[in-house]
Amino acid sequence: MATSTPSLTGLAPVIAPSTRVLVLGSFPGAASLAAQRYYAHPRNQFWPLISAVIGEDLASLPYEERLPRLLAHRFGLWDVLAGCEREGSLDSAIRNPAANDFERLRALCPQLETVGFNGQASGKFAPQFAAAGYRTVVLPSSSPAHMAMSFEQKLAVWRQLSEPAPAGNSAPAQSSLFGPG
Repeated sequence: MATSTPSLTGLAPVIAPSTRVLVLGSFPGAASLAAQRYYAHPRNQFWPLISAVIGEDLASLPYEERLPRLLAHRFGLWDVLAGCEREGSLDSAIRNPAANDFERLRALCPQLETVGFNGQASGKFAPQFAAAGYRTVVLPSSSPAHMAMSFEQKLAVWRQLSEPAPAGNSAPAQSSLFGPG
């Protein structure tokens, strides 16, 4: 008897009108979905990395206090996928992916300049965001499954998120993110 792969729904975006930098993961892992918290796996390096980037130790705060502090630094969180089917937590196990509705970003985050992609799976969406006028940075994954780089090596790339967007890139183009405008 065949078993079906669970259909999963991702987490709500953590964004505000003042968000300047958005970090997009691929889809929450099993620990994050169970806890309904971004980057809940204890070995995921996201919170230490983002803490170093913004200069405030969010990793030591209770989760409920991290999100408002992250937003205060004008950083937001979301995933490229709204839902999928997957056994376990690996991106390679994702089946039937459904992308989030990024068209509403312009209205929800009018000050958004930079989109960082946490890993190669989410980084596949970088060309669409770049074509829409956003500065994009594909980051080394913070996942515990990707430990080929040291924390310091990852942080050197992650620090690009705090750099100002190049001149002339402050307002995204008005084209559609996923098709003709």
